[in-house]
Amino acid sequence: MAKLSTSARKALPTKSFAEPDKRKYPIENEAHAKNALSRVAQSGTPAEKAKVKAAVKRKYPSIGKKDN
Repeated sequence: MAKLSTSARKALPTKSFAEPDKRKYPIENEAHAKNALSRVAQSGTPAEKAKVKAAVKRKYPSIGKKDN
């Protein structure tokens, strides 16, 4: 996964985050989406987990499928 610099993160549109209101969990590409799922699983609240999973599923339906 490519490192996301501070300036690149600030330049991302709000829709590129799983939690756009807080600009948390960037999901601008599949690698970051998978990372967002991992991070929220480690330390997210149940509400955050549901939000991130739904956002990733909407943007990348193939992530989380059994054959991946």
